[in-house]
Amino acid sequence: MTRLLSRILLVEDDPDIRMVAGVALEAIGGFVIRTCASGPEALETASGFAPDLFLLDVMMPEMDGPTTLQRLREIPALAGVPAVFMTAKVQPREVAQYRQAGATDVIAKPFDPMTLAETIRSIWDRHESTMARVSTSKGPVTEGAGAGTGAGV
Repeated sequence: MTRLLSRILLVEDDPDIRMVAGVALEAIGGFVIRTCASGPEALETASGFAPDLFLLDVMMPEMDGPTTLQRLREIPALAGVPAVFMTAKVQPREVAQYRQAGATDVIAKPFDPMTLAETIRSIWDRHESTMARVSTSKGPVTEGAGAGTGAGV
């Protein structure tokens, strides 16, 4: 049985994108959202919020998304939380780097706010399905999701 996605920690330095994504995920998706404007703020907030998923901007001042994710993974209770990066840089080489940094998937910016929740839910369902297969098999299973699952506007 797969877990339901409920709580998302959204880390985005651009206040307009943070607001649009947060409202789209709450109002359309019905998720509980905690927003952070920076990596350090995410590190302070994450443990107390106990998110099911991290949604991280890649390019942020002070601490970028991959560094933020690396630091979040050092917190034992958060080490297994799946992460999705949002970025305009979605060339195959860049997406491969984000996956090596621990991303479950990548959403291209600009994204469509009306479909963002559906995109996140689809990524979550693929992740949960992969984790279920891994737990019942002895061999490794890799997630085969591609970049750009978010529809750009």
